[in-house]
Amino acid sequence: MDVILLERIEKLGQMGDVVKVKNGFARNFLLPQKKALRASKDNLAYFEKERVTLEANNLKQKQEAELVLEKLDKYNLVIIRQAGETGQLYGSVNTNDVKVTLNENGFIVEKNQIKLDKPIKELGIHVVSVKLHPEVQATISVIVSRTETEAEILLKGDELKIESENITAEEIIDLEEVFEDGAIPVNINEDISDEIENDNLSPKDEQNLPNDEINSPIINSSNEEEGSSRKE
Repeated sequence: MDVILLERIEKLGQMGDVVKVKNGFARNFLLPQKKALRASKDNLAYFEKERVTLEANNLKQKQEAELVLEKLDKYNLVIIRQAGETGQLYGSVNTNDVKVTLNENGFIVEKNQIKLDKPIKELGIHVVSVKLHPEVQATISVIVSRTETEAEILLKGDELKIESENITAEEIIDLEEVFEDGAIPVNINEDISDEIENDNLSPKDEQNLPNDEINSPIINSSNEEEGSSRKE
């Protein structure tokens, strides 16, 4: 489809240019956004009649964008997010998050003005473009951090210190220092648990024990003491 551009479109042309574009691009973007007109005879005549007004409006919008550019260009936008120890975010930062945060800081922009190639998924400083006008573009730094303090560290050019719960060598109990050589139980927890259970067995429970447990020194010793007391 041939269209008349009503403003400068990147990679297409300047205001007033007649260019050929794909039908879908024209119908879904250029025409509804009033960035172009179909290149018909009537529209060409309309554009020539309104050219002065259109150029004046464009110049005014450009000047307003340049005023915003002075404040916004190279602006450091801090966005606080939760993240894991490796710096990966729990979620991501997208164009809408940047738009909302810019609005909160006094810069009124639309979502489609923010040029973000892909969502931000990790802590750090990320360069993002904001198109204020077809001919005016600002570049900002989006600092994604867990706290304001971390943001200041990143702005100073320092690396974030990722804290992790690593066990130091001093915190590890050396079993070889506690037990003599070769005396460390294969499974100390099971041995202790079995001994406690056997000590709490009733006479009735003892009858159900395997032979090797009935004949253990502890149980036999107990039985001998009980027999001797009966004889007396």
